[in-house]
This record gives sequence, structure tokens and C-alpha cells, in this order.
Amino acid sequence: MAMAATVSSSGITSCAFSRSVISSEPKVSQIGSLKLLDRVSVTTPMPLNLSGKRSSVKPLNAEPKRNDSMVPLAATMVAQVAEEVVETEDFAELAKKLENASPLQIMDKALEMFGNDIAIAFSGAEDVALIEYAHLTGRPYRVFSLDTGRLNPETYRFFDAVETHYGIRIEYMFPDSVEVQGLVRSKGLFSFYEDGHQECCRVRKVRPLRRALKGLRAWITGQRKDQSPGTRSEIPVVQVDPVFEGLDGGAGSLVKWNPVANVEGSHVWSFLRTMDVPVNTLHAAGYVSIGCEPCTRAVFPGQHEREGRWWWEDAKAKECGLHKGNIKENANVNGESKPIVEDIFKSENLVALSRQGIDNLVKLENRKEPWIVVLYAPWCPFCQAMEASYDELADKLAGSGVKVAKFRADGEQKEFAKQELQLGSFPTILVFPKNSTGPIKYPSEKRDVDSLTSFLNLVRNRKTSRHFHENREIKQEPFHLVPDC
Repeated sequence: MAMAATVSSSGITSCAFSRSVISSEPKVSQIGSLKLLDRVSVTTPMPLNLSGKRSSVKPLNAEPKRNDSMVPLAATMVAQVAEEVVETEDFAELAKKLENASPLQIMDKALEMFGNDIAIAFSGAEDVALIEYAHLTGRPYRVFSLDTGRLNPETYRFFDAVETHYGIRIEYMFPDSVEVQGLVRSKGLFSFYEDGHQECCRVRKVRPLRRALKGLRAWITGQRKDQSPGTRSEIPVVQVDPVFEGLDGGAGSLVKWNPVANVEGSHVWSFLRTMDVPVNTLHAAGYVSIGCEPCTRAVFPGQHEREGRWWWEDAKAKECGLHKGNIKENANVNGESKPIVEDIFKSENLVALSRQGIDNLVKLENRKEPWIVVLYAPWCPFCQAMEASYDELADKLAGSGVKVAKFRADGEQKEFAKQELQLGSFPTILVFPKNSTGPIKYPSEKRDVDSLTSFLNLVRNRKTSRHFHENREIKQEPFHLVPDC
């Protein structure tokens, strides 16, 4: 999918928005099982400003707000946790209330609640229905898309048609050119046919999406329960995003809306035909679910739509990483929930510690170099959410004298990690300063590169016991990367 944001020009000015009025002529009260409000007549759109001047809308990749204090007081941390729990419960309750609402009603509620801090994720397929619903509400809205660089020509022409039809500008997010270059030079253009699509999707889609969502508090997707019975059959119409972080950072900082979660694909298409909106011409050629050109093909009548995506892989693997939270969990022999997912944190500059390795690290009293270690479980959505930032940290500190490592602490290692490594929840991040007898536990929910490197600086050159952070204040020091912590 591709990524960007825009504001509908329907009745919008730089300082006020002219709300739509209800047309006296009712249109399309019901299409299939989609319950629609009477169509809203939107005021005449203002002409697009093509002079190059930007609107006042915050870019999707805006720098998130950060708390200057890297070590918040215990009371503050408790309050933050409590707030996150309440927020999660509130949206779970809201999802129940909206379970039988129409997509238009759900879209209207989403735009009403989040205003300019929410954007529609547009993939170039039937997600155009989301834009039509947003248009019908009469509210201003934003649209984003991820341009992976490997989309079909028909998809690019479709983007242009959508912009013209709605009088909007889609803001695209692109993958990092250095990462793409490294992947292609080392593994070739089509390595995903041999070792799976996850690595390519991580570079071309997931990381650009992560950057984009950092500028939002909520996003709107076109996920439906019938799209993929293996991974999407239980998605709610609204949820706290289990994988990605939003503008404020930390777990629970982003809300995910799925207005068409309960709608069947055939009814979405009835809606699109009735409203006479642009559609991707690939659909007429048998393409139902559309992604990147090398990984998408047409399906035959009777085949499920997702069979045209990553057709060489098992059906349970058919998520690109944008919706990792959908992956169902299976209970293991210890009763612990684990989904079927691959391992995470794959930077070449990252050390994978065994049980013996981390045990030796804990017992070592005079380390010659500092270490930062994440205790993780690959199935944990919060661990998955910090994958890109932790890999980036490892690459940034390569050759600096700081060792960046990971230790898988679930399953049979969990009890050991609880007793010896201060594991409370996943992920737990520990810093092992040199010349010390024990680790210092990272106390913040912010797991971006800047926050982690700031904490490394805070604890540099301090002789400490294992529970140093519990009984002695760490004073804030000016930030600049000094690897010798």
C-alpha cells in the first residue's frame, strides 16, 4: 500500500470549514446491506492551490512530541499507564456501540473525534470507498498512501483520477532509498520469491508507514473481516492500534478505525458502482486485492481475493506487516499465547544472546564496553512496534563501542528473565554500563532511537547495582551521543 495525507477541499478555508447541508433529494437509502444516510450535498469545492503553497495541515511524518524527562517520576508513570488502560477500554466499548453502525456513521464518528489528526490509508484498490464515505460526511479529511516504487502503472493512473475526482492531493510516503538499495544489491530484485515477502515489505511499506503514523493520532483502513479469514476475521470497527505508535508515542498512542470491517466485498462494490466513483482498471482484469506488481496477480472465479497476493506463500502469512496485529494466536504447551510469526530485530549489527550469553553478561563485573539489550517475544505487538527503531539503533551505534543485543525471553526463558533480568512485560530494555555489576532498566514507554540514545547517555560511566534506578535519581544531562556509557 502507499502512504500520504491530504485535506478535502470541500468547503474548507484556512480558518474555517463550511459544513455541508443535507440535500432535499434523498439518494440511495440502502445499497445491499450497507445502510446509508441521505446523501450529503457538499458545498462547491474550492479550487486547488497549485502555486506550491502548502496548507496548514501537519505532515504525516511530523516529529512527534516528546517528554523532555527521560526518567519520569513513578507517580507520572503510573498515571500514564492508567490513562492507557482507560483509553483501551473506552475504544473497546465504542467498538461494541458501533458494531451495527453503517460505514458512513463510523467514518463520521472517526472524523468528528480526531479532526486533522486522522488520515485515510488509501491502497489504490477499493479503499476509494473510504474516501467517498469521508466526502459524504461533509467534514474535512486527509488521505495517505505508501508508494513502494513497485506499483502497477494502472494504480498510479488511478491515484491521479481519485485526486481529480475529489479535488484532493494525496501525500505519498516513500521507502528509504539507502535501505532499498542495500536490499536489492545484496539479494536481488525478486528475493521475496525465495525467502518470503516480509523483508521487502518491511523496507518498502512497514517502515514508511511507521514514519507516517508518527504524525497522526488515528488512521482509517479498508480492512474487512471477509478479506482474509485467517488473519482478519475478528477485526473490530475501532481499536487501539496493537502495533504502531502515534503522535504522542508509546503504547496506546494510535487508534485504528476499520469502517467497512463488517461489510462484504460484494456490497462494497455495489456501493462503488452506485456512487459512480473512479476504480482501478486492474479490477476489470481479475485483480481483486491489489498490492505491488510482482506480488499481485489476478484470481479466477471462485478463488478468494487474497489468493492473488503472495500466492507462493501459506495463507496464514498473507499480511505484509501493516496489520500485524491481526495475526491470530495459538496456545502453546505452557498456556502462553503465541501467534505464528517470524523472529524480529534483524539488523546485522545486532547481537542475538543465548541464555548462557546473557547470564555471562549479568555476572560480568568489569565490562570493557556497555551493552543495551531488549528482552522480547516476537509475537508481542509492542515488540513488533519497536522493531524498526531498535534495528536503526543497532545500525547507528555500529562501531561506536556500544553493543546492541536482543534476548528472547518468552517460553521457557520467561521465569529466568523475571527473576534475574527484571522482566515485567514485553519489551523490557536493559542497559549494562561498563564497570558495573548489574543492568539498569529503561523506564520509559518511548522507544524511538533518540529516546534510547538519550538514556544511554544518562547512565554512562556510572557504577551501579542492579537496582540502581530504584533507589537513586539519575540526573538529566545534555544530549549528545557518547557511546562510552
